[in-house]
Amino acid sequence: MCGIAGYLGYGNQKILEEMTNTLYHRGPDDKGFLLDGKVGLGHRRLSIIDLSHSGHQPMSNEDGSIQIVLNGEIYNYLDLKKQLKNKHQFVSQTDTEIIIHLYEEVGERVFQYLSGMFALAIYDKNKQKLILARDRMGKKPLYWAKFEDTLMFSSELKSLIKHPKFKKELNLEALNKYLRYEYVPTPHSIFKNVYKLEPGHYLEYDGQNIKKVKFWDVSFQATDLSFDQAVSKLDEKINQATKIRLVSDVPLGVFLSGGIDSSLVTYYAQKNSLQKIKTFSIGFKEKSFDESDYAKQVADYLGTDHQQAILSAQDSLEFIPQIADLLDEPMADPSIVPTYLLSKFTKQQVTVALGGDGGDELFLGYDTFVAQRYADIYDKAPMFLRKLIAKATSGLPSSFSNISLDFKIKKFTQDFEGNRMYRHHRWLGSFDYNQKANLFTEDIWRNLKNNNEFDDLDNYLKIFKENNYYKKLIYFYFKTYLLDDILVKIDRASMFNALEVRAPLLDYNVVDFANSLPLDYKLKGTETKYILKKLMSGKLPDDIIYRKKKGFGMPIASWLSNELKPLVQTLLAPDKIKQEGLFNYKYIEKLLNNHFEKKQDNRKLIWTLLVFEMWREKWFN
Repeated sequence: MCGIAGYLGYGNQKILEEMTNTLYHRGPDDKGFLLDGKVGLGHRRLSIIDLSHSGHQPMSNEDGSIQIVLNGEIYNYLDLKKQLKNKHQFVSQTDTEIIIHLYEEVGERVFQYLSGMFALAIYDKNKQKLILARDRMGKKPLYWAKFEDTLMFSSELKSLIKHPKFKKELNLEALNKYLRYEYVPTPHSIFKNVYKLEPGHYLEYDGQNIKKVKFWDVSFQATDLSFDQAVSKLDEKINQATKIRLVSDVPLGVFLSGGIDSSLVTYYAQKNSLQKIKTFSIGFKEKSFDESDYAKQVADYLGTDHQQAILSAQDSLEFIPQIADLLDEPMADPSIVPTYLLSKFTKQQVTVALGGDGGDELFLGYDTFVAQRYADIYDKAPMFLRKLIAKATSGLPSSFSNISLDFKIKKFTQDFEGNRMYRHHRWLGSFDYNQKANLFTEDIWRNLKNNNEFDDLDNYLKIFKENNYYKKLIYFYFKTYLLDDILVKIDRASMFNALEVRAPLLDYNVVDFANSLPLDYKLKGTETKYILKKLMSGKLPDDIIYRKKKGFGMPIASWLSNELKPLVQTLLAPDKIKQEGLFNYKYIEKLLNNHFEKKQDNRKLIWTLLVFEMWREKWFN
């Protein structure tokens, strides 16, 4: 796991080093640079496979005509090497070298053969072109931009900022989307003319023209397997995906929260290990958002070497002002804080960790999918009745507890109306259209009010030809929430601690198989993850399998009114907000006062603004 950066166009050694050195946290073990005419490739290495100098990057083929920098892991590299070893001379034991020689054989089709997570750049000297590529699920980040005749790329935005051709302009349309989604959806970024490369795509640049090509996409090829056959096949797929992710030349462990996804991964990891697998969890002294007892129960049941840290709320509070250091693009998921703390604790003993990411998207584990079952019924109620219910629920007293019942009811009813294809993003998101109309200054809103904040979903619908509503929802979750919230959170929190995290459930073979299953294999009535629960019956304790999903909750609503109040008042101060010229302070003041006085639970709105202002202070000003 590493960090990559570079350009084709204007640049020099100093520029390349400055771009690359901003990624030190992603790869503290080694650094490497290539300058060849107008091309610069930079690499920071976190050594995982082949710890010797043979793994140094940039790496080339025998005559130096093909150069590569890679961030990621290719899990099927040994199988690919067997097919190539009679045609090519290998000088390392790395997975990186496989890509070079496979590219020599099949050109840009190389990415279709790779099973793993990756963001990479290949420079083909003979063809005078730069190729950027990103893995199927978007596990690894890759930003790119073209200013004048220079195309630049990097694992993180903070690296691009170092290039003198970079123009730092706030993308107001992206900000508008961020305030709704709580993240900036791919392919956009918070800066104008800067983009995230889409998952399953590669990009070519020859110094003049840019061409993007999709080499893979999420699909839903239906299976005719019986339920019992599907359980058996799923067992096989997850077992294999976990097994190949245990290959490492450095210590490895598993994130274990005690939820079914991380417990499942722990089960398969321990099953395929001759030694006790190290498992890691964090707990909190405040029991209201502590899950550590569940993690310990699973660890004891499976016989792992369990490591646990019990932290205080103060540990989270002290880290919150540093969120902008992790995030060079605003992302308002507060669970990045405990994810960072878990990564920091885990890194003390291992360099690679397995996680359970993807289970909720693949097997419909979110509460929003249960809400959708009720929505299917609620949709049939007359509009006048739904409006009466929405008005009545808006008056419910606010509770500051984590994801309280009143919060769910209000979200369900207040964000129900409108295009049903946007409904889940309204439920998950923050500021709605009317709230943004009040938040932005008149001048800013005049330019934004006619923009469709959900136009990316419309674009996906043009590509995705399935008619089934639930399949469309799952596709949206893969392309938005999983990609730009969950995977960004885990990447930034772990890589800030130089820790690699692997996700067996996001192996594309598991993804394809899960997507082939009938809906009621995954969501049976209102029971989520139905097939996963049946799969793990007898493999995990029943009270772990069937316990209510909790997640990494934090008492943000309460903290904003108390411990974080001075930070809120500083970053959202009237003079500061007015000077920036983006937002209407009177509306922000109303949001704050209503929250502080417990008239309304405005945690999502305030937190979303707070994260943006922390980002702006760090990376824009």
